[in-house]
Amino acid sequence: MKRVSVKLTPRRIGRKSELKAKRKEGYIPVELYGKDVENLHAYISLKDLRSMPYGETFLIEAEINGEKRLCLLRDVQMGWLGDNPMHVDLLDVSHVKDIEVEVPIEFVGTPVGVGLGGTFEPVMHSLTIKASIDKLPDKIVVNVANLGLGDVLHVRDIAPPEGCVIMDSPEETVAVVLEPEVEEAPAAE
Repeated sequence: MKRVSVKLTPRRIGRKSELKAKRKEGYIPVELYGKDVENLHAYISLKDLRSMPYGETFLIEAEINGEKRLCLLRDVQMGWLGDNPMHVDLLDVSHVKDIEVEVPIEFVGTPVGVGLGGTFEPVMHSLTIKASIDKLPDKIVVNVANLGLGDVLHVRDIAPPEGCVIMDSPEETVAVVLEPEVEEAPAAE
């Protein structure tokens, strides 16, 4: 799994003037929390936050006060216009054995049904998996080349990566190849 390193700056609670000044300097407040760890309040550089991968699962190696912590990005709260981050939540997973994470699906191949006039429709774009930190995949690659017209791919049809368990319902539809729509000829009078 991809790892991103960031340096966090410690933050004191209760000072709005400090918070406003730091935001003007390009820093966002961060809450760092997790199982069996002390919650920490910090700042992250807006530049570091914007350089993180989008639409991928990745781990963050956060350094604060000379100590490194392995984290997952849990939430980014945006401003009322939705264009500027206001607050970040990081989940410390350093002491966690197994974790549930949403991992994106990458569809490869062209379904046979598309060659026959059908349309490939992905229904799900990610799967929830449970695995240890060192077994987490960046993405789950699914070959859809064998799907014909009207075929449906379910969660049960996907082989999980080694050391991973798919937590989604086996009956959920992941993708489908829709049959081409046939126009009905007007009835002759």
